[in-house]
Amino acid sequence: MTTEENSNINFLDLTINRGRKTISISIYRKTTNTDTTIHYLSNHPFKQKIAAYRYYIQRMLTLPISQIGINKKWTIICAMAKSNSFPESIINNLRKRLTLKKQTPKSIATMSNQKWVHFTFFRPAVRRITNLFKGSNVKIAYRTTNTI
Repeated sequence: MTTEENSNINFLDLTINRGRKTISISIYRKTTNTDTTIHYLSNHPFKQKIAAYRYYIQRMLTLPISQIGINKKWTIICAMAKSNSFPESIINNLRKRLTLKKQTPKSIATMSNQKWVHFTFFRPAVRRITNLFKGSNVKIAYRTTNTI
């Protein structure tokens, strides 16, 4: 059980600070965190490589944290990307895209018209096929060939 210390409590991946009249939220990182993600030069699909950074940036943008907290988290994300050999431009472009997406939300009607199709991942062929569906209401999910 986690208890409150100095008006702070860590809950899941958040630190909740209880002030006299306000409650503030910041992102909690365990001391054992290794900052390891899929390496940029690995032989994984690009979407899988960038997924962790998409999550970290989206969390940073959507949580009601202070500007100081956002700057601190952005510094951590950039350092993590650098240690996993990601070019800085990719991470910066991802942040720009997610910031724009946050400002222009999709309508519910558009989301309900989407259809999902799954493909077995085979790198060269599947990428060409899935590029044909860009701009349509068909979303692609991948599955592996190994099943239990």
